[in-house]
Amino acid sequence: MKSNQLQRTLLKALAHNSEDCVIQPRNTSTSPRAEVTAKLHVLTLTPFYPCQRNEANGCFVAEPLRGLQCRGVSSSVIAVDSIYHVKRRENQTFPADRIRYIRLPGNLGLSTGGQLLAASLQRKVREIHRQCPIHVIHAHAALPCGSAARLLSQELDIPFVVTVHGLDVFHTCYESGATARWRKQASISVYERAGKVICISEKVRQLVVNEMGPSVATSVVYNGADTGLFAASLRQESEKEETPTVLVVGNLFAAKGQELVLRSIARLKDSYPALRCQLIGEGADRERLLALSNDLGLGEQVRFLGRRNRREVAEAMRNCTIFVLPSRNEGLGCVYLEAMACAKPVVACYGQGIDEIVQHGSNGWLIPADGLEELIQGLRTLLANAELRARIGESARQTIADRLTISHQAEALHKIYMEAGR
Repeated sequence: MKSNQLQRTLLKALAHNSEDCVIQPRNTSTSPRAEVTAKLHVLTLTPFYPCQRNEANGCFVAEPLRGLQCRGVSSSVIAVDSIYHVKRRENQTFPADRIRYIRLPGNLGLSTGGQLLAASLQRKVREIHRQCPIHVIHAHAALPCGSAARLLSQELDIPFVVTVHGLDVFHTCYESGATARWRKQASISVYERAGKVICISEKVRQLVVNEMGPSVATSVVYNGADTGLFAASLRQESEKEETPTVLVVGNLFAAKGQELVLRSIARLKDSYPALRCQLIGEGADRERLLALSNDLGLGEQVRFLGRRNRREVAEAMRNCTIFVLPSRNEGLGCVYLEAMACAKPVVACYGQGIDEIVQHGSNGWLIPADGLEELIQGLRTLLANAELRARIGESARQTIADRLTISHQAEALHKIYMEAGR
């Protein structure tokens, strides 16, 4: 892909208004303004996208599309799954074309999944392109979608960009051996040919650049919070029930650090007998965490709420006292931003993407990864001082309003679409 191809393509699309193809795709919401002004047509390929059972999955991909539409970007979305995943039903709020493709199972299939996905998508993408020319392909994650986008880009002469969403930027899956090396090389091939590699934090960007050098075209675009849905409670904290609540939202996996939260609650329960902890999420560690909670004698103090929809999560964030997620493997973490938008003090870990946003003691609280004693002390400090919680929470809310809304994310993506490849 020539380095200035994306610029030429977009300028050509914008130069002839009379020839612009304005479409009203079925897979994004539309507005009168969007129908009139849409000049860029972006094809999104993503393994993360809201479905009927899990509307939070890929919300960071779906929610900015409306903001992009208001900026003249029309989107077609193809959400992909391998045949080994349970078939997902369409989410009516964020409909998309859903494709299931054949690939080798597990991590083994990641290095070759892009080729198989591209073959599955070829006819559909050609038809979308025939109906209304695609100006940019935006792939989410290098494998398999970025790899498929690279092949479709070459075949159809359409530039592509790719977003990196996590710290495993080369899909090694933290393994060694030949298959990990194949996945890494396949990822590098995607990044080398992309018009832009979009990273969700500077930490993620540095991981790409440290391996590939400064010649790779990278930009940081932070995810944004929906400040309409995730907003501060109208009630003052003093008006709420005198039951302090620690909220944890995240998949129940060891890397998310829920175990530290349970051990912290056990250490604090004598000082704060009314303290409660709510865990929202599902995952492989649920039974282990339930057993740990029982072993620690937490009883009714801890509730495992399972998966909740977006409105239920927002309500839980508004009603909690402190939001905690001591994750040790987080490229950024949308749930931190959403809790901050609700004016809550968040507790996160140093060394993750979120420490680019949270300033310790100012708009949040940071601890070392696996820092049990630091977590206990942080919770003790915050629980004891309502004024400190209110000050940190308001600073957190303002941080989101100033630079980390869905609108900010959409504006940054729009700029990428227009400028990548210069």
